[in-house]
Amino acid sequence: MGNDKIKLKDAMAIGIGGMVGGGIFAVLGLAVSLSKGATPVAFLFAGIVAFITSYSYVKLTLTYPDKGGTVKYINEGFGKTIFSGGINNLLWVSYIIMLSLYASAFGSYAPNLFDITGSQTIDTHIYSSAIVILATLINYYSIKVVSRIESYSVAIKLIILIAFIGIGIYGLFGNANTSQLMVSNWESPMQILTAGMVIFVAYEGFELIANSGSDLINPKKNIPKAYYYSIGFVILLYIIISIVTVGSLSFDTIKSSQEYVLAEASKPMLGQAGFTVMTIAALISTFSAINASLYGGSRVSYVIAEDDELPHELTSQLWNQPIGLIITAVATLTLVNLLNLESISTAGSVGFLIVFSAVNYTGFKIHDKIGANRWVPLFGFVLCIISLVVLIFQQFKSNPTGVIVALSIVGVCFFVEFIYKHFFNTTEKKPINSK
Repeated sequence: MGNDKIKLKDAMAIGIGGMVGGGIFAVLGLAVSLSKGATPVAFLFAGIVAFITSYSYVKLTLTYPDKGGTVKYINEGFGKTIFSGGINNLLWVSYIIMLSLYASAFGSYAPNLFDITGSQTIDTHIYSSAIVILATLINYYSIKVVSRIESYSVAIKLIILIAFIGIGIYGLFGNANTSQLMVSNWESPMQILTAGMVIFVAYEGFELIANSGSDLINPKKNIPKAYYYSIGFVILLYIIISIVTVGSLSFDTIKSSQEYVLAEASKPMLGQAGFTVMTIAALISTFSAINASLYGGSRVSYVIAEDDELPHELTSQLWNQPIGLIITAVATLTLVNLLNLESISTAGSVGFLIVFSAVNYTGFKIHDKIGANRWVPLFGFVLCIISLVVLIFQQFKSNPTGVIVALSIVGVCFFVEFIYKHFFNTTEKKPINSK
C-alpha cells in the first residue's frame, strides 16, 4: 500500500462518498419536518459551515499529511493532553453515531422492499442490526472488498440521484406543491438554522479526505481541489434534491414517510418503479457508508491508541483487524436499537461541530506554521460554536433526550481520557506548539 498513490478523482470520491453516504437518505425528511419550505436554505447553512471548516483542513492536510487525519491535527494544535484526547475520543464516538444513523436509514428503507414481520417497527431494528453485522464480517474478510463496494456504490448512487434531479425538475412544472417552497411556508430563521445544524451530519464525511492526504498525487494542487470541489458539489446536490422533494410532495406526505422520503418523492414522477429504484439506491448507499465508516472508525481508534491517548491494547489485532472494529460494531448495534433518528442525528451533529471547532481553532492557533489566513479558521471556529449553541438550545426544547444523550457522550469521552491519563498513562506532554 505504501506507494499506492491516488488521483484527484479518487480523493473526491472519498469525500463525496463520505458525505452522500447515508446522510441525505437519513436526514432529508427530518430537515423538511424542521424547516418546511426553507429546507434548501437549511442545507445551504450547514454546507457553508462545512465549506469554511474545510479551509483549515486544506492547510493542515498540506502541512501534516498523515493517515491519522483529524487526530493528527488536533494533537498538533493542543499537544497530547486530556483535551486533545477527549476530542479524539469524541471523533471515534461520532463515527459510531454516524454508523447508527446509516444503519437506522437502512432499516427504514428496507421494509419497503421486504416486509418480514408485518410490523415496520420490528423490521427496522432487524434490518439495521443485520446490515451492521454483515458489514463487520465484510471488513474482517477483506479491506479490498470494502474499497471495491465503496467505489461502485458512489457511482451508482450519484447516477440515481442525478437522474432523480433531472426528472424531478421536469416534474416540478405544473406541480401544485411547488408553492410550498415560497417564503410564506418557511419556518423562523432560528428554526431554519437549527434544522441546518441537526442535519449537519450529512456533510461531515468530507473529513475522510484528510486520512488520504498523504497518498494524493500532486498534493499542493489536488488537496485544496479535493476538499472544495467535493463540498461544493454536495451542497449543490443537496439543495436541488431538497427543492425537488419539497416541490413534489405535500408536507403531510413528507411527514408520514419521513424516514424514507426520497423513495416517496420518486413516486409522483415514476410511480412504484421510481419508489423501488430509489429504495434500492438508499440501501446500496447506506450499506456502503456503513462499510466505509466501520473501516474508518476502527482506524481512528487505532491511531488514538498509537498516540497513547487510549489504552495501547487498542492497537492489537483481532482476526487481522484492529480490535476497534469489533468495539465500533457492538457500540453501533447498541445505539441504533436504543435511539430514534432525530436523537442520533443531533448527537452526531453535536460531536462533529465540537471536533470541527477544535480543528478550526488549531488552524487559527498555528496559522503561521500552516500558511493560513488567521481570520478564516477563526470565523470557522466562531461559526461552529454559534451553530453548536443554537443546536443545543433549540433542540433541548423539542428533543431533550437527543441533547442529553449528546452532552453525556461528550462528557464520557473527556472523563475516560481524564481517568486514563491520570491513572494509567504517565506520558502527559506539553502542547507541541507551546512556546
